[in-house]
Amino acid sequence: MRLISIKTLTEGMIIGRTIWNEAGHPLLQENVEVTGRIIERLIDLNVPYVYIQDAISRNIESLDTVPIEVRKRAVTEITQTFKAIQGAKKGEASFFIDQQSKALYSIIDDLLSNILSNEDVLTIIGDVFMYDNYIYQHSFQVSTYAIAVAKEMNYSVEEIRQIALGALLHDVGKMLVPQDILLKPGRLSEEEFSEIRKHTTAGFDVLRNVHSISLLIAHCAFQHHERLDGSGYPRGLIDFEIHPYAKIIAVADVFDAVTSNRVYKMKMLPSQAIAILEAGKGSLYDAKVVQAFSQIIAHYPNGTTVVLSNGSRGIISKQNMHMPTRPWVRIFEEDGELLNATYELDLLHNNELVIDKVELDFN
Repeated sequence: MRLISIKTLTEGMIIGRTIWNEAGHPLLQENVEVTGRIIERLIDLNVPYVYIQDAISRNIESLDTVPIEVRKRAVTEITQTFKAIQGAKKGEASFFIDQQSKALYSIIDDLLSNILSNEDVLTIIGDVFMYDNYIYQHSFQVSTYAIAVAKEMNYSVEEIRQIALGALLHDVGKMLVPQDILLKPGRLSEEEFSEIRKHTTAGFDVLRNVHSISLLIAHCAFQHHERLDGSGYPRGLIDFEIHPYAKIIAVADVFDAVTSNRVYKMKMLPSQAIAILEAGKGSLYDAKVVQAFSQIIAHYPNGTTVVLSNGSRGIISKQNMHMPTRPWVRIFEEDGELLNATYELDLLHNNELVIDKVELDFN
């Protein structure tokens, strides 16, 4: 299958991956032939990219690290928990999370069993999930990224469980922010942004009163917007003052924020998001965390069309573990001419070549 821009999607193409709604029901099934109405519907849903099946990408698989069923169960539980405390008083919110802590840890254990045993680079395909409220999917994805990073950094299983729960609940304070501000589709005013920033303190106040979880979980919510140089919030902490768990969640949070499609901004590709993290490495974000993140995430997901430094075009066909910048590429064009037969090129063993650009508009 191949990932293409919605602008390139035309009638007659075949959908490569099912697109799901927030409730876990299929909105558009794989193997369906694209019609004009389907294109209009995807544009209305603000879908930027879709997977299609075609001859040059045959047998290229693009699978989520976490199975869809596990993801659906997790997001359903997160949604129920967060909605239950929406607008509640802090004491009531703390009590409810206390009651839900066993179910939340069950989610974490499901994720751990999938990610800790996985030896491939991490791929989270947000494009195949549509949602009404970004925060529920975001909480799931940040937790998933945080687990993989903590694993790469050799944290113990119990430490990873705590980091994962901190990530799952890092934005819980947003449920106490006025919903008209939280869900505003346009740019926030300074006053509105000030209200949003209160979610870190609100989350801390809720979680520090939950008896069944560690106080470290509360600090994950409190500190995930702090930055090494003191430019973050709410307290302007600097490097050594920020807990290591919060440093991991900060990187995962930023990556997911910029790679998720929102009404008011187009999502970035993973390689672009990694470049943002690299630019802030050591000044905004912990260098060891960024390095670990860069090692475990697919910079160029399978099915992505790329142009190499020698001008050849190809599709990412396979990943190389611990070298996600050097994947396998199925070459289908050289010197501007389509090849009669494609061939596989391993960039790990062709150091003279680099990926110059991603080209999802290619047709």
